Amino acid sequence: MANHMQLGFQDASSPIMEELTQFHDHALMVAIAICSLVLYLLTLMLTEKLSSNTVDAQAIELVWTILPAMVLITLALPSLRILYMMDEISEPDLTLKAIGHQWYWTYEYTDFKDLTFDSYMIPTTDLPLGHFRLLEVDHRVIVPTHSTVRVIVTADDVLHSWAVPSLGVKTDAIPGRLNQTSFLASRPGVYYGQCSEICGANHSFMPIVVESAPLAYFENWSSLMSS
Repeated sequence: MANHMQLGFQDASSPIMEELTQFHDHALMVAIAICSLVLYLLTLMLTEKLSSNTVDAQAIELVWTILPAMVLITLALPSLRILYMMDEISEPDLTLKAIGHQWYWTYEYTDFKDLTFDSYMIPTTDLPLGHFRLLEVDHRVIVPTHSTVRVIVTADDVLHSWAVPSLGVKTDAIPGRLNQTSFLASRPGVYYGQCSEICGANHSFMPIVVESAPLAYFENWSSLMSS
């Protein structure tokens, strides 16, 4: 999870988030190159005397027309690739339904008959020692590691947003509509998120906790929850 001195992204824990981090670094390097070139040209214009050949040169006009187009293509192609990867959901191993309420989440494991529960934030007065304040919940979402999880997101009252930064997931929860996304946790761990839509007075008090665990642990947990 993030800390108060962190300037970059959280550590990627899914292939999609790794791709997003790489694209961010790629776009940042392009922006640095553009800023360096513009700074160099501004410095050159302020320190050198411009001649009439420089001002009227058609070659310069051609360059500053083609160069931005090349920059846009350099950014657009990998961006479109990631968008298609994020929208592609094929044969998920597990389907999870997340329903946003004011101000808690309800989860339904649609592959199981009676596996559904509400997830509330644990109040600070009841928080166990070592857990994170305003981020820990009474019932975590348990998913198996290295398994494709499809998440169907909706809301019961107002707009919400189901977001877990480490997994590269952020999907709006809209009343009367089903949105879907997917993720694959590449390693065991606990991943924290929050509702990313301003959904009312307690908007900041409906956290999301996803725990990725080995398949055997998930099977034992699902059996206990279903019984």
